[in-house]
Amino acid sequence: MSTTLGNRMLLVEERIKQACERSGRSREDVQIIAVTKYVSLDTTRDALAHGLRHLGENRWQDAQAKWEAISGNEDQSAVDHQPIWHFIGSLQTNKVKDVIGKFTYMHSLDRLSLADAIDKRASQLGIIVPCFIQVNVSGEDSKHGIEPDKLFAFVAQLGQFQSLKPIGLMTMAPYESEPEETRTVFRALRELRDELQLRCPQAQSITQLSMGMSNDFEVAIEEGATWIRLGTILVGKEEE
Repeated sequence: MSTTLGNRMLLVEERIKQACERSGRSREDVQIIAVTKYVSLDTTRDALAHGLRHLGENRWQDAQAKWEAISGNEDQSAVDHQPIWHFIGSLQTNKVKDVIGKFTYMHSLDRLSLADAIDKRASQLGIIVPCFIQVNVSGEDSKHGIEPDKLFAFVAQLGQFQSLKPIGLMTMAPYESEPEETRTVFRALRELRDELQLRCPQAQSITQLSMGMSNDFEVAIEEGATWIRLGTILVGKEEE
């Protein structure tokens, strides 16, 4: 597995660099989140050993065993390879207590009831949680996220929460056999971010863009992604 992962990392890195060069961006502007939801604890440890520090999971039920083994002090061999956890899936308010305090970044903030629950839990723990607001740019019914035309009012309302800090926008593009067809979705999210910065005083901290996955990350980078979420193409996918 180690050699395979190392080779994948080299190939992905080269593609990231080329996408940055094509769009006149610095490689340092793009961060990788290794999405480990489809791989085992051993593979997740291997990713950490290879220097992949940002790990993404989308369900606490699936992530719990990995988190407890790696970050819950059950596995002392992992002390030198502690990850930064990103929660990238839709989150129910009754699961907030399980996730906040364990995951540093939240990528799926899409409603005030969730913001309120995150804020209350973070306040209890004495922390501030950086969050990405999930926007349903494509308009697909199967996608979570706030509608673009409701984003500005939503951001304004987030000012009431002291233990939650919106730092960016997140979206998921439809899966396309031709990645180029996702460009309009990623461009629209970047334009929303830019318009927010101009129109909303509360949006000055909203600078980041979490967009792009294994199938379309190069297009996302060309359109301004600062965080890309890579699973299959990077760490693989293991059958249950």
